[in-house]
Amino acid sequence: MKKYQEFNLGDVKLLSGKILKSAKLIYKTYGKLNKDNSNVIILPTFYTGTHIRNEGFIGKNRAINPNKYFIISINMFGNGLSSSPSNSLKIQHGSRFPEITLWDNIYCQHKLVTEKLKIRKIALVTGWSMAGCQSYQWAAQYPNMVKAILPFCSSSKTSIHNHVFLEGVKAALITDKNWNKGNYKKQPIEGLKAFGRVYVGWAFSQDFYREKLYKKIGFKNVENLLKNWENEHAKNWDANDLLCKLKTWQSNDISKNPLYKNNYVKALKSIRARTIIMSCNQDLYFRTEDNIYEKKFIKKASLRPINSPYGHCAANPGNDSNFQKKLDKNLFELLN
Repeated sequence: MKKYQEFNLGDVKLLSGKILKSAKLIYKTYGKLNKDNSNVIILPTFYTGTHIRNEGFIGKNRAINPNKYFIISINMFGNGLSSSPSNSLKIQHGSRFPEITLWDNIYCQHKLVTEKLKIRKIALVTGWSMAGCQSYQWAAQYPNMVKAILPFCSSSKTSIHNHVFLEGVKAALITDKNWNKGNYKKQPIEGLKAFGRVYVGWAFSQDFYREKLYKKIGFKNVENLLKNWENEHAKNWDANDLLCKLKTWQSNDISKNPLYKNNYVKALKSIRARTIIMSCNQDLYFRTEDNIYEKKFIKKASLRPINSPYGHCAANPGNDSNFQKKLDKNLFELLN
């Protein structure tokens, strides 16, 4: 079985007007298309995720079942697999990589789905965090194509507070003396560790720490958890890739494009897909309050918040079985 597939897009004109040279999307499919091509699920990737991490949402006993559905797991630009600062041509390598929006991601994903895979209808787009942001983007950008979306722990527009949180983790990274405005000779390891150490304070809720739930997920003490997040970011990520996706996240707004011309309410009203929004009330940066506003304008939307001390990471596979159970229940509802 192939590890993954590659879709070469050639040169792509971005929303900014700049050109992404020799663009490519890396994706993996699971299951088979049915006769009328009506069983397609799109699963974009989240901020520090790849198609491999997405496998935690797929299973034969799960709603996203490869025996029933044709699942397309697509790596977003900047994640080190699809076109990214770390793997681009010399002319756009590293700090020279152009700014990418979610519009650009979905425009290219749409090309993959329609031109390469010859698919015209999508049963569901779903995902956690930045992947959920992409599900809103799909539904607003191609409203006639998407039947249902289920964004979880995400939003259709990045709030000011979410933007500020991201400025904090970014500042921790770029203070490393090796950063050199993104023109580093070797990875700014200390900056990447600082990035992970700051981030872990936001990923889980205050209750998580109060109740010492880090012990439940395999850490003896809080310092072990902090070290783990330091090392994961230092070992697995290129600094420019992380900051490329961070910019994409900060610019997330389904109305910032030629279709809606910054009319956010119009963009929300354009979503025709049946929509279930799942938020976590203890998520520190994708707030339920933002989803309450969205729900007012999305015609077929239902908001189903849950409580979990795991905060944003309630959705991370293996953390909160109650979240997983409710997620699958809501997905079954949309898919049936």
